[in-house]
Amino acid sequence: QLQLVESGGGYVQPGGSLRLSCVPSGFTLDDYSIGWFRQAPGKEREGVSCVWRSGSRIEYSDFAQGRFVMTRDTTKNTVYLQMNSLNPEDTAVYYCAARKYGVSCPDSNMHVWGKGTLVTVSS
Repeated sequence: QLQLVESGGGYVQPGGSLRLSCVPSGFTLDDYSIGWFRQAPGKEREGVSCVWRSGSRIEYSDFAQGRFVMTRDTTKNTVYLQMNSLNPEDTAVYYCAARKYGVSCPDSNMHVWGKGTLVTVSS
């Protein structure tokens, strides 16, 4: 039924950029808050960014602020994460997740998850 599919991950050198995409299936992103999360090797999953259901607010974690830009294209029903100035610490599996009720993107309240896309930043 409800699904999310991430894409765009890959290998990139430090300082490079990648754009991740998240495509909802079975629902319209306008009806959900959408968050990007990541999990690095040996680390807990952490939030990256979040667009509120209303689209009126986009939040970024400290490590993403100024480097990553989250956008949504309602005509394509797609959410993007543009990642710039990548460094090895950004290496992780990146997930998108959705929450229908409420605002913001607390990990425990996100009820639709993608399977993730791997981003590797290395020289």
